[in-house]
Order: sequence, then C-alpha cells, then structure tokens
Amino acid sequence: MHALIIEDEFLTAQLIRDYLAELAFTSFAFAMDEEEAVAVARECCPDLITSDVLLSRGCGIDAVQRICELKPIAVLYITGSAMMVRERCPSAVIIQKPFGRAALREAVRLTRQTA
Repeated sequence: MHALIIEDEFLTAQLIRDYLAELAFTSFAFAMDEEEAVAVARECCPDLITSDVLLSRGCGIDAVQRICELKPIAVLYITGSAMMVRERCPSAVIIQKPFGRAALREAVRLTRQTA
C-alpha cells in the first residue's frame, strides 16, 4: 500500500512513515506544502493520505480536497489544528499532535473503514 504524507516537519514525517510501515504500508511519498502534495498525488495515487493542516506554504485541507476531487482516498489528519479540520470537514478522522503509535494505528483503522 502507498501512503502520501503531507507534513512540513521532517522528523514528524519520518515518524509517521515508521508507524505506517508497521501497518503494512510499503511505499511512501512526502510533500511539505500544498502544491507539492497535489503534484505528488498525481504522479502516484495513494491508498492513504496523512496531512497536517498548517503547512509552510498552503493548507493541508485544501491539498486533500484538491487531490480527492477525482477519486475518493482515505484521509487522516495529523495536526495541532484539529478545530480547523472539524469546522471544514466534520466527519474527518483526526489525530491531535503530539501522537503515539496506538493512536495512529486506531485512526488508520477508522480511516480505512470510512473510505
């Protein structure tokens, strides 16, 4: 399975990758801003997107909405800005930063059920 990790903090992105690898994800793409995320998703459509909200350039919510216009994809927001996601995407699966392995595992399970 392929995951797109939209995160502008390198160490957080690597931690997400490590946790997802434990959940049988085998390939990963990374994006640090909105435009890069859209471009990367067009190159290889992910099975799962994890996204922060406040990026160095652009917005993770906007990136996800643009990516998912053509095809529904499982999305998990991993952010310190959970209220922003709730306002715009009430049914979204969200993990509040900081997060742990168990929280990510459960959120991925929920995300895959609702996708």
